[in-house]
Amino acid sequence: MSTAAATPRTGIRPGEVLADLLPASRVRDTALVLGGAALTGLAAQISLPVPGSPVPVTGQTFAALLVGTALGTRRGFLSLAVYALVGMAGVPWFAGGGSGSAAPSFGYILGMLLAATVVGALARRGADRSVLRTAGTMLLGEAIIYAIGVPYLALATGMSASAAIAAGLTPFLIGDALKAALAMGVLPTAWKFLNR
Repeated sequence: MSTAAATPRTGIRPGEVLADLLPASRVRDTALVLGGAALTGLAAQISLPVPGSPVPVTGQTFAALLVGTALGTRRGFLSLAVYALVGMAGVPWFAGGGSGSAAPSFGYILGMLLAATVVGALARRGADRSVLRTAGTMLLGEAIIYAIGVPYLALATGMSASAAIAAGLTPFLIGDALKAALAMGVLPTAWKFLNR
């Protein structure tokens, strides 16, 4: 049996992400990429300062991972690339209305670009269709963001590695667990709804 064959009950094909369920066209792909960038920019405006850290708590990490998972590898990458490039060009849609690449938190944006790409690839393999797989996918995405963001924070501020971890990782772990839990509910539920 071909893996490209539609399942008889739903018409959903293996290897599809949520965005693939919309009628295919270049207009669709362009709208999804730009919409994903805009969603990330809007979510970045949900920003709460963290005492002792130059990095705020934002909604942008959740949006970036959701965009990557829903759009897939290529569109997720392009969406976060548009977000990063437009923000670097001066549009104030990074956290708290910031822009440019000089901010100590810019490494997290680079991490989101890679994370969206990876979670998009995993979603193509069905990693967003069950609660446990979605949890693993989101946690891996968060780990990628921190793997780039925390060292960038240390380099940009001159912090030691332990200080960068204390300022750029530790305060965010509970919030990221809540974001992963939200994704664990949203993504598998969307697939279950579409399977009806």
